[in-house]
Order: sequence, then structure tokens, then C-alpha cells
Amino acid sequence: MAIEIPSIQWFPGHMAKTRRLITENLKQVDLVLEITDARIPQSSRNPELDNWVAGKPRIIMLNKSDNADNERTKQWLAYYKEKGIPALACDCKTGTGVKDFMPLVRNVLSDVIAKREAKGMGGRAIRIMIVGIPNVGKSSFINRMSGSKRTKVEDRPGVTRGRQWVSLSKDLDLMDMPGVLWPKFEDPLVGEKLAFTGAVKDDVIDIELLAARLLQYLAEGYESRLKERYKLDTVEGLDGFELLEAVGRKRGMLISGGEVNTERAAITVVDEYRSGKLGKITFEVPQK
Repeated sequence: MAIEIPSIQWFPGHMAKTRRLITENLKQVDLVLEITDARIPQSSRNPELDNWVAGKPRIIMLNKSDNADNERTKQWLAYYKEKGIPALACDCKTGTGVKDFMPLVRNVLSDVIAKREAKGMGGRAIRIMIVGIPNVGKSSFINRMSGSKRTKVEDRPGVTRGRQWVSLSKDLDLMDMPGVLWPKFEDPLVGEKLAFTGAVKDDVIDIELLAARLLQYLAEGYESRLKERYKLDTVEGLDGFELLEAVGRKRGMLISGGEVNTERAAITVVDEYRSGKLGKITFEVPQK
């Protein structure tokens, strides 16, 4: 039986301010870099952003690609190419793919750069606004590009609260925006996936319910991975809570009376997924 997580809504007041910051500062930049989570490429995109940055050159970065399914990442890159949206896959913590970013920027802005050079303004720095939902890795990207810890990086949502300019060289300035979600998740599955990856705060949802739903996803799309990691004989016919109990029992997480400590098991499952111990997993494929 399928388990459903109650609809998650999380829209702190500072995110409304971010929405205004983005639209008010758009004229100051040449390009918008939208950073998304390669594990949930669709759910980690703010659907309102298309309207906010309409008409401005844009690049989509699929970050955290080292923890995403390689084949599905290729599908997403092909999908964006077909739609005429420049995109690349990176992992800003390890540096995978980051070297391809500036060549892509110069290609996207080739006409703008040529016009500036023709006017004798070739030395002007390229200005890029960085946007994305919480916890997709905006600060990690800036730190990777700058080679130093210039911005605060934490594996939790809501660390960057205001606009930050970061000058990386005489040729490149980055404007970092706080992560911004949207007022309502029309699809409840979007809220689930954001909760899996930590894009919404853990205290807005019951950890056991979250882990049970995560295990259901894994049983449907990555059955062999799930069985191997937790030494499960079968996952067929088990719902999320039954899977959670099976994981806890295999790991010896028992309390008095032989019952499974499902809270402890849930924390383990969620932590192991987020740390990549369950392997490269992507929860979404492009819908044509």
C-alpha cells in the first residue's frame, strides 16, 4: 500500500524578499545561472523563476551530479538541449564539470562580448546572478570558483539571507541570491523529493514518514541497490513502513520486547541516502 506524505508547504518571509531582490537586480547582470539538484532536476526548479528572469540569458546547472544517476543526468541534459536551454552537469564539492562553466558562459554571451569589444569595453567583467532553491549548492559553487571560503557553506537550507556580490577576478563578478522556494507545491510529490534531499527543513515533516516514503521510491526504482545496502531478502509487496522495520531489524536497531526502533532506522536511512551511501540516485526523468 502506498504511503503519502501530507502536503509540505514552507515559505519563510525572507523568501518573498528574495523574489523582489531577483527582479529588482536583474538589470545589473548579463546572465542568470540557475543551480538545481541533479537528483531531482524538476522538483528543484522554482516554477516561478521562468517569468522572473524572462528575456535574460540563462544557464541551468545540474549540481551534485556525483550523487545522481549518470544515465538520467544525460537524459536531462539532452532534454534541455532540445528546448534550447544551455545546461551542464557539475558537482561543486568535488569540482566535477566546473571547468566547463566559463566556456559555456562565453559561448552563451558571445554576441554580448563581441558588441562590448567593438565599443572598446572588452575589459568589463561578466556579471552573473546565481539563483536556486535552498541547499542546491550555490555557495559551494562560488567557493569552488573562487578557490577560497568566501561564502558560508552549510548542508542545511536558509544559510544565505541577503544579496552578496563576489568578485572572482577582473573578468567575473557573481551576485549570489538567497535560496527561494515558492508559496505552494501544487504537486505533493515535489515537496517529498525536496524533503528527501534536505531542501526544506527536517523539522517540518516526521522523519519516520519521510524515510518510509524514501524507501518506497528506492524499492520502485533502485530495488537491487536497496536490497544490497540493507541485506534485504525481498522488498516486493512491502510498504514503506514495513521496509523501514526490515531495515531496522537487519541493522539490529531493537528496543525492549524485540520491537524495531523505527526512529533510529529512519534517521539512518535518510542520512545514508543524503551522504551518497546508497549510490547514485535520481528520482525524476524528463517528461516529453
